[in-house]
Amino acid sequence: MTFLLTLLAAIFVLGPLIALHEWGHYIVARLCGVKVLTYSIGFGPKLFGWTSKKSGIDYRISALPLGGYVKMLDEREGEVAKDELHLAFNRQHPLKKIAIVAAGPIMNFVIAIALFWVLFMTPSEQLATKIGQVLPDTPAAIAQLPVGDQIVAIDGYEVQTWEGINYRLAGRMGETDNVSITLQSESQASNATKTYQAPVKTFMQGTSQGKDALTSFGMLPWQPDIEPIVGDLSADGAASRQGLKVGDRITAINDTEIKDWISATRIIRDNPETLLNFMVLRDGKSVQLQIMPQGKKDNLGNDFGQIGAMVAQSEIVIPDAYKATVVYGPGESLVKSFEKTEQLAVMTVSSMGKMLSGMIGLDNLSGPITIAKVAKQSFDISWQMVLSTAALISLSLAVLNLLPIPVLDGGHIVYYLIELIRGKPLSEGIQMAGLNIGLLLLAGFMVLAIGNDISRLF
Repeated sequence: MTFLLTLLAAIFVLGPLIALHEWGHYIVARLCGVKVLTYSIGFGPKLFGWTSKKSGIDYRISALPLGGYVKMLDEREGEVAKDELHLAFNRQHPLKKIAIVAAGPIMNFVIAIALFWVLFMTPSEQLATKIGQVLPDTPAAIAQLPVGDQIVAIDGYEVQTWEGINYRLAGRMGETDNVSITLQSESQASNATKTYQAPVKTFMQGTSQGKDALTSFGMLPWQPDIEPIVGDLSADGAASRQGLKVGDRITAINDTEIKDWISATRIIRDNPETLLNFMVLRDGKSVQLQIMPQGKKDNLGNDFGQIGAMVAQSEIVIPDAYKATVVYGPGESLVKSFEKTEQLAVMTVSSMGKMLSGMIGLDNLSGPITIAKVAKQSFDISWQMVLSTAALISLSLAVLNLLPIPVLDGGHIVYYLIELIRGKPLSEGIQMAGLNIGLLLLAGFMVLAIGNDISRLF
């Protein structure tokens, strides 16, 4: 059942993005006077579809849902009647060819901007960007960032939400440098700001790999102060098997003092299959236990520890000082959607460059299985998360397709730019050689990405 729901979620999110990408190619081709033969969602054998009596275009859904294509009249792919030569793609001016090929990725950019626009216009109550906790032995701790101060900028870029902070920090993945954190303190006159320099080393790699950017950096939003008292135990969990009891108060783990439940949870999650020394208070007496968290994998394949202990339910009240209502008008939302699209596009290209240079591992590359799981997870959270996920995937499709690799849209654009400069196209031999190299590169990336996906499952 879970597999079916994951598949349906992926189809629901990816299907429209692929269809609209291909529609971009399709509509611009028709506007440029090129005859379209087939409009297909998916590759391989035709599952179902119809042929337009007016245009003769074959609209179809194909068996392999890993993309789609628009087939146009082209002398390189078959014989073309003399009275239709002017309709063939290969006979068009290079600028028309570039417009047709670029239309697909541009459509994906437009979709991302539109979805971000809707999300920015939706009023939301969020946690204020005040630092709620600084984790020890992290860049935030080294920089001595004060708890309670509000984060207003990262590396000079204004931030207004924790999501924005997370993206700015994630953009520094793999780097060894200083991250500038600008804080505003209500205790200072006129709400003056102060900028701190926090040193990072191969950020989010090594022992921090798999952790989110905020945890790796060490500054977290406000979190409820939940007493570290065990409220329930799973019968087959490590905690129950190794002596923890309902009502025990966890006071220390591996000599680290525990003052709240979230701190205990963080240590447990970060230490799968590692024997931990617990100190608990039971009936007024200190008891020492050794518990090894069971290794689990989250929906993205990251390892985490779990002992099967739950806290007693309690009402959580967020202090007013840590609440913020975020509201933008239509115009401001549009500006912010363009800014966010630009930021994420640059971050995506930068991450690809870091993988190729070795700054970050190739195991950060994700494939269709991870995308499907993320899509399913977004449906479990909210409609806003579904739109956000769709926007991020659409943006990734746009950037990926614009890479200057033959067989991708970006590679074709390079060919047609050369044709525009030379006044004639490259020879068929050179183009075919480039396409074959592009196919090998793309196949290699797909094998690596799917391999990463599979490794995250086990």
